[in-house]
Amino acid sequence: MRKHAAVFALLIGFVMLPAALAAQTRTPKTHRLEATPGTVAYGYYWAGARPVLRIASGDIIDVDTLLTNNPIGLQRAGVSPEKIQDSLKAIVAEVTGDRRGPGGHILTGPVYVEGAEPGDVLEVKILSIDFSIDYGYNGCNGFIPENCDRSVGSRIMPIDRKTMTSEYAPGIVIPLRPFFGSMGVAPAPELGRVSSNPPGRHAGNLDNRELVAGTTLFIPVFAPGALFEIGDGHGAQGDGEVDQTAIETSLRGRVQLSVRKDMKLTWPRAETSTDYISMATDPDLAVATRGAIQEMVDFLVATKKLTKHQAYQLVSLAGNVAFTQIVDKPNLGVHVKMPKSIFK
Repeated sequence: MRKHAAVFALLIGFVMLPAALAAQTRTPKTHRLEATPGTVAYGYYWAGARPVLRIASGDIIDVDTLLTNNPIGLQRAGVSPEKIQDSLKAIVAEVTGDRRGPGGHILTGPVYVEGAEPGDVLEVKILSIDFSIDYGYNGCNGFIPENCDRSVGSRIMPIDRKTMTSEYAPGIVIPLRPFFGSMGVAPAPELGRVSSNPPGRHAGNLDNRELVAGTTLFIPVFAPGALFEIGDGHGAQGDGEVDQTAIETSLRGRVQLSVRKDMKLTWPRAETSTDYISMATDPDLAVATRGAIQEMVDFLVATKKLTKHQAYQLVSLAGNVAFTQIVDKPNLGVHVKMPKSIFK
């Protein structure tokens, strides 16, 4: 009987093997996801949100995102009505009441990724990012708001796609490095509807300027399907985002979403072509800094076969600790970059 059972199990294995291989080698499907009143989460991440799209692990979304503003605010800043996107007008007009808040970002999604379960990791490969409009804006508030002249409104910044620059003023030209300020998953269900303003373990409004095209972001999963959302496009930003805004603009991106059951994370982590990046957030900047450093130490111990003593020394010798953002209260963000070039 045992022999027959063993033979049966072996046969089942042979039958299932082609299916498993096919799943691993399938061509990813690309799903177009436009920003409409029916495909956005206005101001929140939430495990109870209804998915606007379901995809297989490894599929790609070709997604539109909208800047964090409204038609009245843009016109007040000097944008002509014909240059304001129809999608923004429709969403601001139609997504009202309890469909909004408690935050202010227009996020496209959520996207349900088949197979994602709490405890897994969602791998987010940023394949491409393009500008949807030829302008962005910058406000003034943030960390030291007394620097701001309240009589001056938002500054409209031109976006030159050919030179990939934006002129702040004559003789002051900013290179453009577009990225999505907010990419995240649903927080734990018991947290309810969480504001899109502060980042957290679910990622969200990280405002990490390193998350450009070619970067991979890893996010711990807290709800079935992960429920990925994306938005808050930035044309350029400095570390810290000290006045609370970057060059805020609308973007279109191609992002590949894959479930990683071979990874376990406490905080989001990222990898660029040049660096490994650890992250942490907390209302206390010292706690966030400690968390980001410890995350890098733990990463180096796990992947580079170092002791904690050696890994901690390496962070001091070659790592770069930076403020991700210090304005999205209550949580402040810190990240640590470790250059790949030191590992021969």
